[in-house]
Amino acid sequence: MKTRLMLLLSAVVTFMLGVAACNTNMNENSNANARAPANANMATPRVEAPTPATGRGQYSEEQAREEREKAKANKETVGQSLDDAWIHTKIVAKLIGDKKTPERNINVDVVEGAVTLRGNVDTAEAKTEAERVAKETQGVKKVTNQLKVVAPSKNANASKGKPSN
Repeated sequence: MKTRLMLLLSAVVTFMLGVAACNTNMNENSNANARAPANANMATPRVEAPTPATGRGQYSEEQAREEREKAKANKETVGQSLDDAWIHTKIVAKLIGDKKTPERNINVDVVEGAVTLRGNVDTAEAKTEAERVAKETQGVKKVTNQLKVVAPSKNANASKGKPSN
């Protein structure tokens, strides 16, 4: 009987020590994990990120001034804010890179985050694509699509189809 009691007592003590050890370990791991985000960047110097609303990074007033001059030469309007110039830059770059949109036939006006698309395009798809590009550009508040779908001229089609002599 004494042997059974000793075995039972040692089993209970072993169990309790095991539970206590597990809980202590779990708490230490939890605390370590809770501190992980705070400790993760300790050696990394702090770098200022671009403003989330604009994402323009190092875009400067000088670059904005140049963009306004280019826009003016193309009969486009760009507001006086740095954001308007940055939005114009992004939209024009996206339109140039998109095979579906003839960028130089599309005028892009940006004033206070509101974009107006003007000009002529060959297809309804190009009109829709240009509007999509503008709407998906960060910082744009509103898009007015004034693009007109105009079929390509007959002279242009005739010269494409005929072999030159």
